[in-house]
Amino acid sequence: MKSYKELVFTIISSEDFVRDILIDELSAIGFDTFEETDLGFKAYIPSSDFNEETLTSVLSVYDGVYTFEYHINLIPDKNWNEVWESNFDPITIADKLHIRATFHPQKPEFPIEIIIDPKMSFGTGHHETTYLMAEYILQNDFKNKSVLDMGCGTAILAILASKMGATDVTAVDIDEVCVMSSQENAVLNNVRDMIIYNGDIDRVKGTFDVILANINRNILLAHISSYASMLVPDGELYLSGFYEDKDLETIQSGAAKFGLKYISHYQKNNWVAAKFVK
Repeated sequence: MKSYKELVFTIISSEDFVRDILIDELSAIGFDTFEETDLGFKAYIPSSDFNEETLTSVLSVYDGVYTFEYHINLIPDKNWNEVWESNFDPITIADKLHIRATFHPQKPEFPIEIIIDPKMSFGTGHHETTYLMAEYILQNDFKNKSVLDMGCGTAILAILASKMGATDVTAVDIDEVCVMSSQENAVLNNVRDMIIYNGDIDRVKGTFDVILANINRNILLAHISSYASMLVPDGELYLSGFYEDKDLETIQSGAAKFGLKYISHYQKNNWVAAKFVK
């Protein structure tokens, strides 16, 4: 049984950027799911990946700079579905896409509907980065494209790409729980031909018309040369998991080194999704 650590942060500040800074730091040390609250946010990490000394070292940089406190809970895997069912409301994107859980009613008036059973994996459409990536997919041509969803979480982006006409979709994640969730969600959405497996970038073989990567800045920068080599000429790269004011320029510079031309970006609450072309 896989358990998770839940960190519940209370932030004594009226500035939203403090929460974003802390989330960015935590994502860089393995925290993979975040939930905003009225007083701050909650952060989750597999218990096996949690290192309290590393956490203390990262947060100590902000002692005396920002005022916040946190406490740590243990979340058994068996309780995670109940957590999501109590917090997961349906959402719509661009009046085209309706995302709901298995326990919500259908909305046939939307052109595309995706059913997600998130469990303990990232990617329900509620976080700004997933929302922005979904917007990009909805507004671009995926028909008959080969697509890689790197760091797929629940596979929501891979499923959306398939529903938008992609015919060769691969979804990859380093977390076994995410892979299991992705497999279940593919079945829920009648996506039968998607390739889903557990691994990192070094396990991915072949080339793709489109690569989707919603991870975090540090991993994106470490992998960007691989993305470039796996894209066909004129292939499209969509990246998210970073901020506009302090990360976008760094991502653009990193992409340019490998022949990836910046095209545009979307922004929501300072989170960014950006499009590049090889």
